[in-house]
Amino acid sequence: MKTPATLQIECASSPILSSRDRGWENILVEQFQHPAGEGRTYYGKEHAICLSLSPRPVRLLHAWGDKMQTGFYAQGDFCITPAGAPFFARWDSDDRYLQIRIASGFLQQVAGESLAMNPDRIEFIPEFRTRDPHVESMGMLLLSELQQEKLGGSLYVESLANILAVHLLRQYSATQPRLTINQGGLSHRQLLPVLEYINEYLDRDLKLADLAQLLGMSQFHFSHRFKQATGKTPYQYLLQQRIERAKQLLKQTDRAIVEIALECGFNSHSHLSKQFRQLTGMTPKAYRAD
Repeated sequence: MKTPATLQIECASSPILSSRDRGWENILVEQFQHPAGEGRTYYGKEHAICLSLSPRPVRLLHAWGDKMQTGFYAQGDFCITPAGAPFFARWDSDDRYLQIRIASGFLQQVAGESLAMNPDRIEFIPEFRTRDPHVESMGMLLLSELQQEKLGGSLYVESLANILAVHLLRQYSATQPRLTINQGGLSHRQLLPVLEYINEYLDRDLKLADLAQLLGMSQFHFSHRFKQATGKTPYQYLLQQRIERAKQLLKQTDRAIVEIALECGFNSHSHLSKQFRQLTGMTPKAYRAD
C-alpha cells in the first residue's frame, strides 16, 4: 500500500497555534497540547522537529521504523524526524510541544546555495531526546512570533528559517559541511540598490529571497553580509526605516495614525504603536504632540 504524503497524528486535537494562515514559506510552526495517548506521523516532504514545552518531564516512547527508544523529555529537549520516516510515539501524561516542519526542498536549496553541498545527497539522522541551545532559542523565537499576530512579517521569519536550516545541516545531517562565511560586509555598490529597494517598498511584506536575489546571493550569506555592513539584520533595518518614515509623517502631516501605520508597512495602529514605543520610548501620539 502506498504511504500517503502526510499522515497527521491519529489522536491529535487541533494545534493551539498554527502558522498555516500566516503566509510563512518553507516552514510550518504549530503548538500542541495532548493528554496521554499515542499517535503516528509520516511527512513525505518535510523534516520535523518536536521541541518539548512541558513544565514537567514526560515519559515518551519513540519508534522510527524498527528503532525504538524510551525516555523522559524535559522542557527544551527535542527530536528530529527526517522526511519520509514513519514515526510512532506514546506518552503517558499531558504533553506540550512545538512542532517545526521544514520543507525538504528548502533545505536542499540552502544546502546547495549556502553550504556547497550536493542537494540530492542530504540525509538527516533521527534524533531522540536531544538538547541544543541554538535549536531551542530559534524555536522559542518562532513561537513568540506565532503569538504576536503577524507582527514580524515574512522577512523576520525567513531569516530565522534560514539560520535554522543552516544549523540543522551543519549539526544533524549525515555529511556535515564546513560553512565558509565571507567576513566582509556588502560593498557600498552592493548595498545601495538593496537600501533603495527597501525604501521604495516599505509598505510591503518584503521577503528575504527578493533582497538576496538583487545581489545573486543565498539568503543566509546575504543576511550575514548585510549585518556586517550595516550593523543590523535586514529585518531590524527594515523596522528602523519604517519607524523613521512614520516619524516624518507624524510631524509633517495631520493624517490619522492608522493611515500612517498602513503606509509604513504596519498592519494596524496597535502594531505601529508597539514597535514605535520599543524604538523611541514613546507612542506615536505622544511623539506627534511633543
